[in-house]
Amino acid sequence: MSNRYIVRFGTNRNVAEFTVHDGKDHRRSTQVVVKSDRGIEWGEVLGESSDRARKAMGHRESRGRILRKASDDDFRHLDDVRRRERVEFVGCNDLIKEKRLQMQLVDVEHLFGGERIIFYYLAENRVDFRELVKSLAQRYKTRIEMRQIGVRDEAKLLADFGDCGKPVCCNTHLKTMPPVSMKMAKLQKASLDPNKISGRCGRLKCCLRYEYDTYEEYRRELPRVGATVVTRDGQGRVVAQELLAKKVVVAFEDRRTAIVDLNEIVTVISNSGGGGKGKGQPKNNPSKETADKPNSPPEQQNDGPSGQAAAQPENDTPPGDQSPSVEPEKNSDPDPELESESQQGEDNDGSEPGEQPSQEN
Repeated sequence: MSNRYIVRFGTNRNVAEFTVHDGKDHRRSTQVVVKSDRGIEWGEVLGESSDRARKAMGHRESRGRILRKASDDDFRHLDDVRRRERVEFVGCNDLIKEKRLQMQLVDVEHLFGGERIIFYYLAENRVDFRELVKSLAQRYKTRIEMRQIGVRDEAKLLADFGDCGKPVCCNTHLKTMPPVSMKMAKLQKASLDPNKISGRCGRLKCCLRYEYDTYEEYRRELPRVGATVVTRDGQGRVVAQELLAKKVVVAFEDRRTAIVDLNEIVTVISNSGGGGKGKGQPKNNPSKETADKPNSPPEQQNDGPSGQAAAQPENDTPPGDQSPSVEPEKNSDPDPELESESQQGEDNDGSEPGEQPSQEN
């Protein structure tokens, strides 16, 4: 029997560790009444606490304690609290319109114990709601808290199911909302139609990030689009990548097109998207480099056996030597086509309008 449990509580579906002092066992999904640092709240037991769970939550200290398992009277009181929240939402909205405040009320959270009422709202700019707080405190006779949120937080509060048919991630398991860009959607060959890749919040779907690192790793292993490669069937140019299959589509010089496995590529002559640099000749070929050197100084041509000048260190080459240098392969170069998209979709970078300090009365 454990005396520590992980409990989900509050409108924001916070998750924290709570202790039990009555020695009773609580199973998963048990509805309980807890005492948190905000007051008495309604919660749901997710399971027994563990070192792994505490580490995943990012803190080890208990958030509060479980007072009791919810009774029939508690369930009736919860229904009453939900009815009050609807009335308080309408009342606050009327006051916002009356005072002509530039803010949009999103949700109301009335704590189970009645210690405070929290109003969640959207606003583009800072709002002076001091008079609003005074009016609400006089009307409801309790502590009032105004909390500014962003559009993604709004979806977390109000959204239910996503396009996949499952509950939205931000309302189930996501504790933080990482940045997502159009580059991620393009790399995964997802539809670029905003209506198909946007979530309930109107921003790019968080799930586009889930497999992005794997796609990016596979992309770096393959020759870039535009690279010149030598395969068992001849030399050609990469025209497309099949990331998950680890294959590339190669257009050969005889105008054939074939899908080539990564293991079938013998040499990557040029991995730049610019075209046939070094085309037709493998890289680092000393004989080719020596033959192509124009205007070689006489002392360099007459010294030593043939090919010695080509093996000479680069930093010892006379200033007048204009021999072409051989560039190393750059398999890890970012794709310029993808890189151009890296700045798009930055409005979904997870940075919501800063939470305006709450004002309590």
